[in-house]
This record gives sequence, C-alpha cells and structure tokens, in this order.
Amino acid sequence: MGYMIRELPKEELPRERLMKYGAGALSNEELLSIILRTGTKNKCVKDLSIELLKEYDLKELVNSSYNSIAKVKGIGNVKAVTLLASLELGKRVFIDNRDIIYIRNSDDVYNYVRYEMENSLQEMFMILCLDIRKKIILSKILFKGTVDSSSVYIRDIFREGVKSNATSIILVHNHPAGSVKPSKEDVYLTNQIIRSGKLLGIRIIDHIIIGDNKYYSFLEDYSDLFK
Repeated sequence: MGYMIRELPKEELPRERLMKYGAGALSNEELLSIILRTGTKNKCVKDLSIELLKEYDLKELVNSSYNSIAKVKGIGNVKAVTLLASLELGKRVFIDNRDIIYIRNSDDVYNYVRYEMENSLQEMFMILCLDIRKKIILSKILFKGTVDSSSVYIRDIFREGVKSNATSIILVHNHPAGSVKPSKEDVYLTNQIIRSGKLLGIRIIDHIIIGDNKYYSFLEDYSDLFK
C-alpha cells in the first residue's frame, strides 16, 4: 500500500500549505504531490514527485502521452490518467479564457499563442484570421507534424479565411527544438501563401515562428514579401 500525503511531516503537507497560503505559493513538486496523492511502498509521494520532475520538465509533462507517463516507475495507470487530465484541464482553461484581442504587432501574436505553441513537442501550424480592425475572429491549428510545402495545404488556409470573412491572416508555426531561425522551406512556403492571398484578396500580414521563450517575425526581415 502506498504512503498517503498525510503521512508526511505536518510542516511539509502540500494540501495544508495550499489551504493556508493558496495554490500559487506551492512549488511544482508540491502541486504534483497533491495530484498524485500517494507514493509507493518504498517511496513517499514527495520523492516520487521529485523524480518525475527530474525525468520530465513541465513542458514535457503537458505534452506527454498516457503510455509514456504510465510506464514511469511508481506512477501507473490511475496516477497517469489523473495527472494528464489535470494538466489538460489547466491548458484548456487558459486557452478558453483568452481575451478578444486586437493585433498591433508581433508581440501581441506571440503573447496570444505562446502557451499553446511553446509547450508543444510536435510541430504545429496555426492561422489567426483578422477583421478589418485587426481583431482576431478565428484562431485555428490547421496542421500538425512537419510544416513544409507538402503538408501545409494552402487551400485550407484560405478556406478558413473566406468562411470567417477575414480581411487578413497571420501564419504561426512552432519549432519544438527551440530555434526560431526560418528554414529555406519556411521561406518558400511563406512566399507561396502570400502570393495566393494576393490573388484571393486576403492579405497575409506576417508569419511568426515560435521557439523556446522567443519568436521570429518574417515581416521584420522579409517586409518586401508582404507588400
């Protein structure tokens, strides 16, 4: 039978600390201990939480699969399900409560999408459709996987733009490895999409690459493309 959190010394009880000081005062290890609830026969939940955070940082945990987490010694099926459900709920609350936003610059784009894109271990391609006042009227992840000209279908981008009555679109994709330097394929794809937008009367006003706590704006270095 595993050790319960309540069996830890009183001054180390995460639940008691949360009730007294609020969730924001707890460390990642303490929050994880509350979610996991129990340790194993030979390891208390505090040590189990520490070991899990050594093996996975928070970014990796958010995007881990059930199979990978469940295989960690001491976690198992129930803890893996509970942990992943908690992380997913937190992610959805954040995303669903984003304010309606008007895009003034590339910083606004980065701040709007960073939580979804920075934490992903998989490459994703998103579009932000804007109205004439540059208010976001649609944000949608269109593709997952390698982002190149063979996987990104330009017709799908502009189908969403037409459906939402967008006057302009911002392209966003992430580099899970962390670097934001655009590849030759990124430049080629951006050029192709911009050219198609001009024919359809929907402007592409920027393409943002999201990396690890940073971003790259095509508009800043390739402004001639967007004219």
